[in-house]
Amino acid sequence: MSKIAFIFPGQGSQTVGMGKELAGQYPDVQSYFSKADERLDTNLSTIIFEGPQEELTQTTNAQPALLTTSMAILARLKAEGITADYTAGHSLGEYSALVAAGAIGFEDAVYTVRKRGEFMEEAVPSGEGTMAAVLGLGREPLKEVTDLVTDEGHPVGLANLNCPGQIVISGTVKGVELSSEKAKEAGAKRVIPLQVSGPFHSQLMKPAAEQFVSILDSITIKDAEVPVIANVTAEPVTGREEIKRLLIEQLYSPVQWEDTVEKLLELGVDTFIEVGPGKVLSGLVKKVNRRVKTYAVQDEASLQQTIQALKEEA
Repeated sequence: MSKIAFIFPGQGSQTVGMGKELAGQYPDVQSYFSKADERLDTNLSTIIFEGPQEELTQTTNAQPALLTTSMAILARLKAEGITADYTAGHSLGEYSALVAAGAIGFEDAVYTVRKRGEFMEEAVPSGEGTMAAVLGLGREPLKEVTDLVTDEGHPVGLANLNCPGQIVISGTVKGVELSSEKAKEAGAKRVIPLQVSGPFHSQLMKPAAEQFVSILDSITIKDAEVPVIANVTAEPVTGREEIKRLLIEQLYSPVQWEDTVEKLLELGVDTFIEVGPGKVLSGLVKKVNRRVKTYAVQDEASLQQTIQALKEEA
């Protein structure tokens, strides 16, 4: 029997119109968009389906929009009897993974990520923090670079360890600029500045994490029904207290995505199903291990292809 992991995309994967086709065909899909509108007392579904892109891309909209779309699509996989042995998500996607694993209810999660987005936006004044993707430099030499720049008074650190040779750094604008120059000197092939509204997954997010505690205190977190591989540790977690602690740490800690994929492979996972818009995570999984099977489910065509492929393997 093959072992399946559901993996869920994070911020940056949002596109106008995501989930719209499936919502038009399946009432159980549409119900998630309706529930999100009701819980947030806003017309989030209109922003998701119609745009504009600028509004959808705002952190406070993008986070609940992606969670809602991923959960709506997951409803169709579950309706077909497709279940996972493990779940994982990239940054924001960890909340989708926790909902999928039964640790957090959907309405609680959509409210929580809206507040998470607000606190992340507010933690650092606009224009003071940023992120950049560094290609072709290992984590140890890159960490030496960011530690050096931080010691010089410009906080910066590793934020997303995505796959071999692709690491995102995050910090003050000056810290990221200096680290980008030094990374190239140390042998990085390319450095790509990211269009983000803040220095996510850096120590500068600690004020957001402190505020965020009260939100997590206000919702119900249960033990997960299937293990979730946590961003912070790249280890399986099921206990509700540990889940909560790691969600707070996640705001200012690096996303250990490469190690998460390695851990899932070590646990015997041979099939990764990306649930939500885009194919970013499927691509990263393939960069860690070319031999595993990956599927990305985002619309009716990809849903049917995935169902068909899994039935043939069964």
